[in-house]
Amino acid sequence: QVQPVESGGGSVQAGGSLRLSCQVSGYMDCAYAWYRQVPGKDREYVSAIDRDDTTYYTDSVKGRFTISRDNARNTVYLTMNSLKPEDTAMYYCKRQSAIFYQCPPSWGQGTQVTVSS
Repeated sequence: QVQPVESGGGSVQAGGSLRLSCQVSGYMDCAYAWYRQVPGKDREYVSAIDRDDTTYYTDSVKGRFTISRDNARNTVYLTMNSLKPEDTAMYYCKRQSAIFYQCPPSWGQGTQVTVSS
């Protein structure tokens, strides 16, 4: 199985925007989720998108982050607006099973997001 590959991280000021990409190499029938982690803390769920494009968000990012998928490009995106310093973390893309469709779970290597005040 091929791991997802994240990109698009970087350093921005508070209030700025970034778009993270997750290249999924043909596994577009699966569900995908974004997680984030800061050193010394557990990995935290951020958002997910199912096979039918149903989306889910943790409360702290609702209204600011948008998850989407482009099947033609085999890519899942996380568009992050109104970024806050507390959004600073390593962001990971995870492939997971969708509703009524089994997929081998797999994590990417992560992409760093740093938001300065």
